[in-house]
Amino acid sequence: MNNPLLILLFITSISINLQAQKLNRTERKIVEKVKNFDNASLLFLEKVVNINSGTLNQNGVKEVGDLFDTAFQEIGFQTEWINMPAEMNRAGHLFASINGDKGKKLLLIGHLDTVFEENSPFQTFERINDSIAYGPGANDMKGGDVVVLYALKALADLNLLKRASITVAFTGDEESTGKPLSISRRALIEAGKKADIALGFENATGFDNATIARRGASGWSVEVKGIRAHSSGVFNERIGAGAIFEMSRILNEFYTEVRGEEYLTFNPGTLLGGTFIDYDKQTSSGEVFGKTNVVAQTAIVNGGLRFISEEQKENARAKMRTIVSQNLPQTSASINFIDSYPAMGPTEGNQAVLEILSEVSQDLGFGPVTGYDPSKRGAADISFVADYVDGLDGLGTMGNYAHTPQETVNLKTMNALIQRAAILIYRLTR
Repeated sequence: MNNPLLILLFITSISINLQAQKLNRTERKIVEKVKNFDNASLLFLEKVVNINSGTLNQNGVKEVGDLFDTAFQEIGFQTEWINMPAEMNRAGHLFASINGDKGKKLLLIGHLDTVFEENSPFQTFERINDSIAYGPGANDMKGGDVVVLYALKALADLNLLKRASITVAFTGDEESTGKPLSISRRALIEAGKKADIALGFENATGFDNATIARRGASGWSVEVKGIRAHSSGVFNERIGAGAIFEMSRILNEFYTEVRGEEYLTFNPGTLLGGTFIDYDKQTSSGEVFGKTNVVAQTAIVNGGLRFISEEQKENARAKMRTIVSQNLPQTSASINFIDSYPAMGPTEGNQAVLEILSEVSQDLGFGPVTGYDPSKRGAADISFVADYVDGLDGLGTMGNYAHTPQETVNLKTMNALIQRAAILIYRLTR
């Protein structure tokens, strides 16, 4: 064997086989069982992706939930659909559980909704080739939900869940959480308090990374008032600067004075200004009326804030309040903050769970796993239980361009990720 490439491939195959030998006999059976589910898991993913489940499409979210509900019941889980009050405009959550007395008590977290509402032009699953498929929410995170289901199905088919204690929590409003949080996240928090380890199956960043820390997210809104008048008088002592100039000052000073701290970001997402404004919070849309020869009397901006700790969040809010209070002539402004996702800090307990995953990964021949940079990840439901239980996130499928019409899921790596999840769950429940 003189060909250098063949030698390299031969050595690599030996290395992978040696690593695979670190799996015990039962674990090797788990891997083979998961491999047999490759086609079935892809077909299930295609089926759920082709059902629109934008957060505000309550019927669609429930329809996806019903498919998973049936699938979990078929492998011996007790299921419950938790409805939300009608005024919250959210479908609810699917919980599935088995209650044994062996190993760690696990909480497996996913979500059924996507950012693509019924009016989105991006609606269907489309295979580009045997490796990649387009799909709304295919990677974020219906793919992760499928990883959970088929990892558990493999274990159930091998009769390995009889004494395990596992709760699956698939929320229906992760992409736009229902308010108040005390209602929409009550069941998830209660499940977190009862668990020993929480595993989140948001989209993965690769075989070599997992998430031990996620930034929190909160909302903010600024409302500015000015004096409505003919534009010929703008800047004079009686009329002043108007609402839009004052809003521009505020946003510019947010950019120059608050920006720059590690892990802290903030983003204005919608901006309306003019004579009259009509903004609908439920649909995140609005209408504005104004004329170029009339000084604007009102302006509204809505944005988001990301942070790594409560301390960082409160410090940023204090700076923003100070900026908002320093108004241009004849204007006034107010700022309000809305809590959404808490931060998930990089704790020693989370690091310990990561080390278990890394060992599983290496035993499967996939290599070690390290913690992912939290500045590159958004908020997720696991953060709601981070104060109560050790956890790890980013265990779902791989893909690109989540939240865009170009969202893809990597079909070739999905089965390997199901294998990894199944072995991890198996070891933790021993």
